[in-house]
Amino acid sequence: MHIPDGYLSPSTCAVMYAASAPFWFVAVKKVKETLTARMVPLLSILSAFSFVIMMFNIPVPGGTTAHAVGGTLMAIVLGPWAAVMGISIVLLVQSVFFGDGGILALGANCFNMAIVLPFVGYYVYRLISGSAPSGSKRQWIGAALGSYVGINAAALCTGVELGIQPLLFHTANGTPLYCPYGLSQAIPAMLLAHLTMAGVAEAVVTDAVLAFVRKSAPLPVKNSFKKEVTA
Repeated sequence: MHIPDGYLSPSTCAVMYAASAPFWFVAVKKVKETLTARMVPLLSILSAFSFVIMMFNIPVPGGTTAHAVGGTLMAIVLGPWAAVMGISIVLLVQSVFFGDGGILALGANCFNMAIVLPFVGYYVYRLISGSAPSGSKRQWIGAALGSYVGINAAALCTGVELGIQPLLFHTANGTPLYCPYGLSQAIPAMLLAHLTMAGVAEAVVTDAVLAFVRKSAPLPVKNSFKKEVTA
């Protein structure tokens, strides 16, 4: 889902940075206010886990990729604002040091994977799980469906951002200046890969890691997690 440089116009990149900036600002404030010192290592671990699973890329026609992200997982365990911060840092490191996603396109990639994905996934999870007790079937189903819906919402945003480029930016004879694939190609390409592969992987990874956290995490982490999922 990482968009490389050259597929979005500079003006589109600027708009996406502007759209992401308020979320980054609030995320920093929220994390400082709510994240305890004992939870910081868990944020680091989940961010590292997200970094690793995002490296398993499946190429998608149009210049981008499909992969699991772990954004809903992080949102469920630590809250969506912590997920915004954690996934954004992962995407920054990937773009600067590994060339996975463009630097100019970082705002768009963060908007899709660090903002849309965790917030959509988290609130789908909350809608389904409600006030169900920790470890109930409703929570497992909510976590899986939240992850699946969240990553596909991010894929849809990516497809739209790529697909509008030929409509907005082209030469006088209609030759696209940036991404050459329109909405009718970009959106199906992104959604097909995520509805069939990456979304399933995201759901499985989320439930598997949540099961491990519930079973193996230290008591302070379990208590914080319980408060988060039953709020």
